[in-house]
Amino acid sequence: MRGPYSLALHLQKTAFPVTAPSSIPFASLGIIAGNGTYPFALAKAARAAGVARIVAAAFENETDPALADLVDEIEWMRVGQLGRLIKTFSSRKVAHAIMAGQIAPDNLFDLRPDLKAFLVLAKLRERNAETIFGAIGEELAKAGVQLLPATTFLEEHLAGAGVFAGPRLSRREESDVRFGFGIAKEVSRLDIGQTVVVKGGTVLAVEGFDGTNATIGRGGKLGNGGAVVVKVSKPNQDFRFDVPVIGPATLETAAEAQIRVIAVEAGRTLLMERERIAEMAGRLKISLYGIEP
Repeated sequence: MRGPYSLALHLQKTAFPVTAPSSIPFASLGIIAGNGTYPFALAKAARAAGVARIVAAAFENETDPALADLVDEIEWMRVGQLGRLIKTFSSRKVAHAIMAGQIAPDNLFDLRPDLKAFLVLAKLRERNAETIFGAIGEELAKAGVQLLPATTFLEEHLAGAGVFAGPRLSRREESDVRFGFGIAKEVSRLDIGQTVVVKGGTVLAVEGFDGTNATIGRGGKLGNGGAVVVKVSKPNQDFRFDVPVIGPATLETAAEAQIRVIAVEAGRTLLMERERIAEMAGRLKISLYGIEP
């Protein structure tokens, strides 16, 4: 899953922790909400953990308006309105925030930065997703808003090790998982993508800007059934900006592409609607497998 909330902080020397202690007594929490169900899962988990006040920064044509029912305040803005994003939290004295969800690629290309964002962009030598959103994180920090790991409050949604849904793997599929893991790690190191599709020791598809689901569709078509999907985190990944995620849409795409196995990194991959995807995996005979980092 890629987008502004699928970004590693390129210049960071060491990896940010996968999770922050959920026992921290947050008086309030900000959610920078993209599309999909991720912001909903986070809002529910934060509330269950005792967060009394949740403020959401929502994006037009991206965030589901129904999120308003789960938060105390919601501020709507365009993608690129950095000044408004910062003010949304600083004016409400929100000191901690979490990025959750995606922004569609076409909206990223239609980015119309406000003055604050324009000044941030002007200072960058390289203008790619990583450097841009790394700089945005720094601007939030200057305003007193600490970005927490995207998995905070969602620890129970992280993938476990081994087969956690669906049938057992064959020896060939286990071999493809190991092979695909090595390829995916190298591809992610080069910042090309984090997902590969393999079959019989052959790479069928590598993720680009089109994202995970499109990659699964391409690879599945070439594999003609029985291919293995491997999705990993980046080396030294900053989990404030990036966390691998799979959910029902991933399973639906995999079923259409006749994928046999979806392998992810255990303890480093979020499972959206975990019970639903476990039911889907069993029904569709797709194995969900957690690889030990």
